[in-house]
Amino acid sequence: MSSFARDHVLELTAILTIASVGVVFGAVLGFIPTEQLPHHEGLLVAIPHLNALMSAVAIGFILGGWRFIKRDMVERHRRSMMSALFLFIAFLALYLYRVTIEGPTTFAGPEMIKSYLYLPLLGIHITLAIICLPLLYYVLLLGLTRSVVEIYDTRHRTIGRIAAPLWLISFALGIVVYLLLYVIFPG
Repeated sequence: MSSFARDHVLELTAILTIASVGVVFGAVLGFIPTEQLPHHEGLLVAIPHLNALMSAVAIGFILGGWRFIKRDMVERHRRSMMSALFLFIAFLALYLYRVTIEGPTTFAGPEMIKSYLYLPLLGIHITLAIICLPLLYYVLLLGLTRSVVEIYDTRHRTIGRIAAPLWLISFALGIVVYLLLYVIFPG
């Protein structure tokens, strides 16, 4: 990464966060035109299942990254966290593709479960995902623009200790939402 990125981590974090949240809300609210997107019915049906699988694997990578850094295995930590980030990006791209074409999935279960379980879990999942974005961008940019020795002089560790558990909870709640939508109460 360039020295510009190194010197402007906070600004780049803000720009990436705003752009990411804008794209997500644009897709969910139907502002992204679908005419240019290919419609692959098989892929659209598979995406929720693929995303649940990627979420589970990402949880494993985050836990592994956490374990590696506690054991001072920095390169393994880096690879594990980058793998989790890659899965998150793939998850998000597939999710955005599906929601842009089909819109958000409607909960088909009983109204009581929707009101008291599904919607609160979904709300927490979405809130944590949004909170995680700037934290993840920040630690990622610090990690990519500094040497291992230099990282210890940044807030990478402090912010990472906040971001990792929130990221884990968000992924785990995403899997619970998937189970409620596609396994327990399929529409």
